[in-house]
Amino acid sequence: MKKTKNKKISADQIAEKADRGENIVQYYSGKGKMVPGHKRVIHIQRVNVDITDDMLKELDEAAHHLNVSRQAVIKTLIRQGLNQGLLSKKSS
Repeated sequence: MKKTKNKKISADQIAEKADRGENIVQYYSGKGKMVPGHKRVIHIQRVNVDITDDMLKELDEAAHHLNVSRQAVIKTLIRQGLNQGLLSKKSS
């Protein structure tokens, strides 16, 4: 099989091709992770965060109460904090 150089196209264009049933394997680099519910590849980076035992206990209690993972609680709280920061910048 002859390999050709791919033209760069946007993630949305690739998603549209996939929606039409076209083969999009040629655009896949293996560097991203497909996140359910998203039409585009989202690059995810793993990070380490040091937190206190008390904070970990609170996170686990919240996760148990909401019936979700600890990671889901952390991501949600970070997103809420970032959104709040963006809103306060816009209102300034």
